[in-house]
Amino acid sequence: MQYRTLGRTGVQVSSLGLGAMNFGTMGRTTQDEATAIVDAALEAGINLIDTADVYSTGESEEMVGKAIAGRRDDIVLATKAGLPMGDERNHRGSSRRWLVTELDNSLRRLGVDHVDLYQIHRWDPSTSDEETLSALTDLQRAGKIRHFGSSTFPAHRIVQAQWAAREHHLGRYVTEQPSYSILQRGIETHVLPMTEQYGLGVLVWSPLASGWLSGAIREGRSIATSRSTFMPQRFDTSVPANRAKLDAVEQLAEVADEAGLTMIQLALGFVTAHPAVTSALIGPRTLDHLHSQLAAADTVLSADVLDAIDTIVAPGVDLAAHEKNDTPPALLDLALRRR
Repeated sequence: MQYRTLGRTGVQVSSLGLGAMNFGTMGRTTQDEATAIVDAALEAGINLIDTADVYSTGESEEMVGKAIAGRRDDIVLATKAGLPMGDERNHRGSSRRWLVTELDNSLRRLGVDHVDLYQIHRWDPSTSDEETLSALTDLQRAGKIRHFGSSTFPAHRIVQAQWAAREHHLGRYVTEQPSYSILQRGIETHVLPMTEQYGLGVLVWSPLASGWLSGAIREGRSIATSRSTFMPQRFDTSVPANRAKLDAVEQLAEVADEAGLTMIQLALGFVTAHPAVTSALIGPRTLDHLHSQLAAADTVLSADVLDAIDTIVAPGVDLAAHEKNDTPPALLDLALRRR
């Protein structure tokens, strides 16, 4: 396992991190399975575990807490807040009111007195950067969080938050957690240059593109992955963007075969090759999934392989741009751009 410094924090994290989104009802992973996955991940050298309050409505945090009991100090523990935690309109977002309350909820579920990294799950357009950063700075000073970061922020919001921190003399985001894979390379255009400019650590989510790059999805096979059961529209190959992904997968499979790599090794080796990326978050549902992904821990792609990937999906291109989670609200809601 390789280790890299998380931005300018001085904290060393593994180049593969364990994402816990599948722990609980969302991924149907039981506590015993989750504990076994954590055990195996730590044994393999992973020291970063990332979860969120919204994953199975708190169940993931509870399961992570039980799995790491007795070895908390050996783990860089990250969680997130901001996505809706129910129907109550104030149980979401990045206001001081919610973050102060929800961090305590997360600490209780995790069974710890602090987290190493607290991340704002999505940019909240209804809350000012000063409000959010002020709350996070106070929580940091109180010792409840060591560092804080953003997740899936568009580039201009990353820049604005850095300037707001400087202008108001507040703590700043030290990490960004974007979606990044061979099939979704849009962040190479603006987001990654900004993280490098401001020295942010980058924790990549969905490096296997929701299973498209796992090797399980190929031409002529029925798609029966876990993700396809609750997001069927993203796997319907009659949709042009999904067809483009499948065509790319077939070409990438040839590249992997010629290089003597699995698709997973190709996919994870690609994202960790980018100089701006600190760690790729893998989200196994089972031990078998974990072991197949750990096999990519030390994969280093040659220049020829990276060039071949570029000919299939060009740098900075998203094959399914509509699946991005950082689209400005005005492009999603007609009411916000109509008078």
